[in-house]
Amino acid sequence: MNYPSALPLGQVRFTRGFLAERARLVREVVIPYQWEALNDRVAGAEPSGCVHNFQVAAGEKPGKFYGLFWQDSDLAKWIEAASYRLATHPDAALDAELDRLIATLAKAQGADGYLNTYFQLVEPQNRWANLRDCHELYVAGHMIEAGVAHFQATGKRTLLTVVAKLADLIERTFGLGPGQIPGYCGHEEIELALVKLARATGEIRYARLAAYFVNQRGQEPNYLQAETKRRGDPLPWHMYFDGLATLQAARPVRELTEPVGHAVRQMYLLAAMADLARELGDATLRRACDTLWASLVRRHLYLTGGVGAEPYGEKFTEPFDLPPDRAYAETCAAIGVIFFARRMLEFELRGEYADVMERALYNNVLSGMSLDGTKFFYVNPLELIPAVAKRRYECHLVKTQRVGWFGCACCPPNVARLFASLGEYVASQRPDGLALHLYAEGELRAAIGGADVRLAVRTDYPWTEEVAIEVRPAAPVEFTLSLRIPGWCRGAKLAVNGRAQELAVTHGYAAVRRTWAPGDLVTLTLPMPVERVRADPRVSTVAGRVALQRGPVVYCLEEPDHGANLAGIVLPRAAPLAPRHDPALLGGCVVIEGTGYRVQPGASLYQTTPPATAPQPLRAIPYGLWANRGEGEMTVWIHES
Repeated sequence: MNYPSALPLGQVRFTRGFLAERARLVREVVIPYQWEALNDRVAGAEPSGCVHNFQVAAGEKPGKFYGLFWQDSDLAKWIEAASYRLATHPDAALDAELDRLIATLAKAQGADGYLNTYFQLVEPQNRWANLRDCHELYVAGHMIEAGVAHFQATGKRTLLTVVAKLADLIERTFGLGPGQIPGYCGHEEIELALVKLARATGEIRYARLAAYFVNQRGQEPNYLQAETKRRGDPLPWHMYFDGLATLQAARPVRELTEPVGHAVRQMYLLAAMADLARELGDATLRRACDTLWASLVRRHLYLTGGVGAEPYGEKFTEPFDLPPDRAYAETCAAIGVIFFARRMLEFELRGEYADVMERALYNNVLSGMSLDGTKFFYVNPLELIPAVAKRRYECHLVKTQRVGWFGCACCPPNVARLFASLGEYVASQRPDGLALHLYAEGELRAAIGGADVRLAVRTDYPWTEEVAIEVRPAAPVEFTLSLRIPGWCRGAKLAVNGRAQELAVTHGYAAVRRTWAPGDLVTLTLPMPVERVRADPRVSTVAGRVALQRGPVVYCLEEPDHGANLAGIVLPRAAPLAPRHDPALLGGCVVIEGTGYRVQPGASLYQTTPPATAPQPLRAIPYGLWANRGEGEMTVWIHES
């Protein structure tokens, strides 16, 4: 089947506006900053040890392993982000730095292809002995993704050769053949990576190895259960309640009907299942993806696009259990939501996939990084009282302010690689033309019908409603331009060269087919009124409350604008709300303003008389920009009278 595909990064360029600024920040600030952090050169940040560990393993310096046993993956994600930067903005100094680093990685690699500094330096006798907990295949997966990204960005095979050798070792080691280990990793990731390696090398065997890991998961006899018994060690704390379901390993993947367990692992598994359903034409995996997508978005997705309600185990819980204050909503999990949504778009052009992708990007993922690009959240709650959060979750990476680095630093380089590769999420090339999923000012180009076609997009989205698209084919050419009409939008309007067009929307996209000539101009208007969002009544923790949304952006109240005790603020149902662009606030954004009232404290803890109230001016800011003005309370959900 001729599926649509993302445009290569070099064919998409952001030029101005909200996403362009985030891409620039990652390119110019985040990637250099994270390189310093990975080299333990950021004052006040938790040390990383990543580069140090590889230098020790390569024999370039004396020393011992430092950090967590999956630490290598942080560096791998950074290499991936840096490679994406080279694909869009060549940089000789960064290219040379990567060459030096890759030479170190090659020296560190074992003769048989093994590459994992923890096991090479600390437990060489225990390779592949604890697949449940020790992330060896997860780390290998991130290294393979880095090798593919570097090869595609530079054409160099230096790191690709290293990771292919590692993948070949894994292929020899795992499987159902004589002498092989019939196991799989407790943390999914290798599956995604092997599909990318198969596409980059043309070696379908890597995709088949990925399929083995997906298909073997949860089968009886259960490998991880047997491994646990063989080692004689108890289940770790995060698995006590759900057991192997925490690792999506209690049942075969095709039997899952609800997302379960650790949220990042589940999302990576779903993305891999979608990849394999497409790559190998597996209809049963496709049906499983459809089932789990529907369950995810109807029963387990936070308004901000995050997933994972339970801090203890960073995992999914029961359907509709979406408490705002306890929300873990790990940044990596929201990135996983984007991975899954983008892959579902490659099956079928349905606006709901792009809607979820956009929601997660503009809200949960954006919250994960500060405006200056040097501080990060691991956890993204929808309600925060700092003193309560510090006491309740002191040991679970819940921070009331972003920090410069974590001991478990999976999220910062994940944010970097997503924003560095954001061009791959903007559009798809389809058999009949092009489809635009995300609207951002910039330019993209593609070969369509034998002609070189360029699109110049002009917009201040998500702050303004207008999107102008100038079509610039080298010569007149007929094709279909499919434009997403977001699910939150009602009353969209479309014009071509100033003439209004009838808007025929199929599955969330408006298709315009014509013979395009240089200079043709498409104008799309996407009305963005301020809307009050109410949750399904089964989400009991926000009953009687509303959230504010404008376009794809979810809003919140913060203490700097309202003082403490945000729970005492009430928004009357009939109170008018108005958007206003504030160029001086948080780098320039649209705020929502109105007037509610505040319930005044009573004379006693409980009372039978109605409380006193006072008018309260309201100013809601984009959720993705919260916590950039100091520590304080925050809430997405507001009581409604």
